[in-house]
Amino acid sequence: MTALTPDAIAAGDPQGMLGDVLAQPHQYEDALWRTESAGIKKREFTRGLVVCGMGGSAIGGDLAAAAVGLRATAPITTIRGYELPAWVGPDTLVVCASYSGNTEETLHCFEQAGTAGAPRVAVTTGGKLAEAARAAGEVPVVGVPSGMQPRAAVAYMTVISLQCAELAGAAPSLRAELEEAAAVAAELSRKWGPDVEDSQPKTIAHALEGHVPVIYGGRTTTAPARRWRSQINENAKLPAFYGDLPEAHHNEVVGWHHAGAELFGIVLETKEEHERMARRFDVTAEIMSAAGFEALRVESAGESATAQVMSLVLLGDLVSVYLAVIRGKDPTPVDEIEGLKQRLSKP
Repeated sequence: MTALTPDAIAAGDPQGMLGDVLAQPHQYEDALWRTESAGIKKREFTRGLVVCGMGGSAIGGDLAAAAVGLRATAPITTIRGYELPAWVGPDTLVVCASYSGNTEETLHCFEQAGTAGAPRVAVTTGGKLAEAARAAGEVPVVGVPSGMQPRAAVAYMTVISLQCAELAGAAPSLRAELEEAAAVAAELSRKWGPDVEDSQPKTIAHALEGHVPVIYGGRTTTAPARRWRSQINENAKLPAFYGDLPEAHHNEVVGWHHAGAELFGIVLETKEEHERMARRFDVTAEIMSAAGFEALRVESAGESATAQVMSLVLLGDLVSVYLAVIRGKDPTPVDEIEGLKQRLSKP
């Protein structure tokens, strides 16, 4: 078993992904300032907010929708792909998020939104998206700091999406919850950093060694479960899967009883779920164990929905980095994704 000492972590993470994860608490206030400085006009959009993006640039829309939850007064929709639905138009605010500014799917959606007459916001470090926004005129650009992997900008993308949801009339102001989320993240970063032995993320990372994680969430935690999946994919270089409850009880439960022992189930929980979900979380862990593979229940931290959602994001991000070190994988590079993009660029 690889000991997750500070020296071992530093050696296994030469490009400093852990430092970017632990910097999440500082992203909240900066993201609020950057959004306010962009000059986005507040207006009621009857069809709500659409966030267009891929990968780490899209997850902010999912996490924002999870934090808002049933308090949404209009739809908050994430689009991953090249095309917008026909209902997007002047009564929809479209946020196009691309950390690099060169994500081809997001650029297509930016152009489609313009053709449909939908007001747009660009969220990026620059690239073609910033150029297109400036060329279009009257398209606010929320600048995100460069120099990190797109997936490390998760708090920026989430805060900006939440602020845009408020400005679009799709959600109430969650500024107080964002302040709590930042404070909770700061406290957890101290508890879960590399110098702390046997912390929760280190314990989970060791438990996942040699297994394929399957992460489940409820209404509030399916978006964090999706984040755990992608972070384990990219940072730990390991297959991982996610699903949602109670839907999984109507199909995937059958597969649990016929699964190999290499699977490891994780259930993410918050206090924001329907009262019946508590029992479903209990039963899920029980059935997984009875089916012959390990299962772990993980509870969020904080009081507000936003703090709880984002505490699970921070935990999953740290688990993925520590698991990468255990597996002897540098968590930062994603050569497979870059290679795929190069292949797609060829006619």
